[in-house]
Amino acid sequence: MSMALVGMIAGMALGFAGYFGGFGAFLLVAALGAVGFVVGRFLEGDLEAGDFFRSRGERRR
Repeated sequence: MSMALVGMIAGMALGFAGYFGGFGAFLLVAALGAVGFVVGRFLEGDLEAGDFFRSRGERRR
């Protein structure tokens, strides 16, 4: 699936949540989408668990 299609689906989900559920639902859908994105990147192998716990200085090495 292309990134444009994923972006369109995410935008439509946020739009529906904002229209039918209000601003609180919009924020909830956006937050859960961000969590899902990070989990997906982690499962694909693009992120490692240690990436969240290292300081900025250690990442440059």
